[in-house]
Amino acid sequence: MEPSPMNSLQNHHITLLGTGLIGRFYCQALHSRRSRDRVHVVFGVPAESAADFSRAFGIPKWTTDMAEAVRDPETDTVIVGLPNDLHEQAVRLAADAGKAVLCTKPLGRSAAEARSMLEAVEKAGVFAGYLEDLCYTPKTLKAAASIRAGAVGRVLWARSRETHGGPHSAWFWDVQRAGGGAIVDLGCHCIEVIRTFIGKHVRPVEVMAVSDTLVHPIEAEDSGIGLIRFENRAIGQFEVAWTFRGGLDIRDEVAGTGGTIWLNHFLRTGFEMFTATGLGGYVAEKADTEKGWIFPSGDELTELGYADMFADMLDAMENGRPPLETFFDGYVVNAVMDACYRSAASRQWEPVDLFEWRQGTGPGSGPESAAAAQEPPAAPQEDGCVLIKSERMPDGTVKRILRNPSTGEIFQKIG
Repeated sequence: MEPSPMNSLQNHHITLLGTGLIGRFYCQALHSRRSRDRVHVVFGVPAESAADFSRAFGIPKWTTDMAEAVRDPETDTVIVGLPNDLHEQAVRLAADAGKAVLCTKPLGRSAAEARSMLEAVEKAGVFAGYLEDLCYTPKTLKAAASIRAGAVGRVLWARSRETHGGPHSAWFWDVQRAGGGAIVDLGCHCIEVIRTFIGKHVRPVEVMAVSDTLVHPIEAEDSGIGLIRFENRAIGQFEVAWTFRGGLDIRDEVAGTGGTIWLNHFLRTGFEMFTATGLGGYVAEKADTEKGWIFPSGDELTELGYADMFADMLDAMENGRPPLETFFDGYVVNAVMDACYRSAASRQWEPVDLFEWRQGTGPGSGPESAAAAQEPPAAPQEDGCVLIKSERMPDGTVKRILRNPSTGEIFQKIG
């Protein structure tokens, strides 16, 4: 059942579940960018946290009862900014109430949990969006548009890295509540960024990953590296850690047959400050220090993707279209992470198990794009030989590396 379109330019009254850091970012982004949309009721525990949050953001109602918050008759949209172990309960409450629901990353603690949430919203016919903010950073959006326009040719490899000194709330460190460690917390970002660059129409098929607990006295992993092989033979690579010192390091790279993209989203992006006295307060998310060389954020809400993310979600809701990030996308990310954990245990390539495959939404996601992505273009020919490479040498001459298709001989010509 497809969610029905809502009236254009609707003023959304929102139930916000969660008063932690992510809830704060969400509320700031909603109230500062699309000011006609307002959080009307907030759920949080303990009561003091909910009351303080309500006062700080001018929210009319607060409660410590999640069901009461979701069922509030004056709200039409539920935003889930809760610990991972509460996502399924919150999404089911929203679906049962017939309300649109937007859920923070990761969608679930496992693919099975994510699938359960996907089926709940689809059965209820409500709008659902996956709040993967790093797919909405201005640099990511620009890079993805450039890739779709053919700027780098066929994407061969995409790398995404996110590291910092560790999460800010206790539940992240609890493997049962979170569903994992750094891979669940940060790998979910990286995997979906990789899918955005390689193309969400291209199916991820298998994973090789390693993980370890190198620094912190916890059961979950605080470090992880993974390789994702896609159906078109492109490779995705992610690196995540809670062991990095120096702030929040978010970087992406894309290599294609016709170009390369390097992105640095948050650490060394052109705003650098030295202070011997310190700022005396907040510098930027996960900043290790407020003295010495520091890297404040010019506009954190925009640079981390929150502003464009909510604009896309609420515009999609009003116009009856899917958002760029759907619950199915969240499910795929969970399935890839499940394969990562199996691979880290088996030390072998492990398949990405999906109950079904959907091409994805947005530009470049149709079956014709998928077919085009499967095979590389034919290599250029010269005098009946295949041109491998052409390069200008220091003396100005051009060297061409060629292969004779009949004999297999590889040779070079100069001039």
